[in-house]
Amino acid sequence: MSIPFSNTHYRIPQGFGNLLEGLTREILREQPDNIPAFAAAYFENLLEKREKTNFDPAEWGTKIEDRFYNNHAFKEQEPPEKCEPGKEKSQTSVEDTPALESSKDKNMEENAALKIQAAFRGHLAREEVRKMKSSEIQENETEENE
Repeated sequence: MSIPFSNTHYRIPQGFGNLLEGLTREILREQPDNIPAFAAAYFENLLEKREKTNFDPAEWGTKIEDRFYNNHAFKEQEPPEKCEPGKEKSQTSVEDTPALESSKDKNMEENAALKIQAAFRGHLAREEVRKMKSSEIQENETEENE
């Protein structure tokens, strides 16, 4: 509720918007009769999952928002232990490019196949419509001749 002529602005806590979006998405999917009970069960299930997996969707959503708006959360560099001492970054990027190219080629092939299939299905549908129209015309002519 807003107060007229007030300078007070409430800030939504980080991660809260993502939690509400997830709840809203599930409510729209499930269409429950009792929304408050469904929300309570949803958050209990979320807490159980968080305790079992040590994965907090609110924290993850906060990092994603921070990355999108500020790009602060992901500025940390890779620790030096993860890098192999003999390799340079340019060598690893050269090795990764064939995999990227092959995945791009696969995507292009899949898109081309989809376009061909869609065109062929359209052709079949048009042929079927032509047959239906020609049979209707023939029926009309036979009725007129009788």
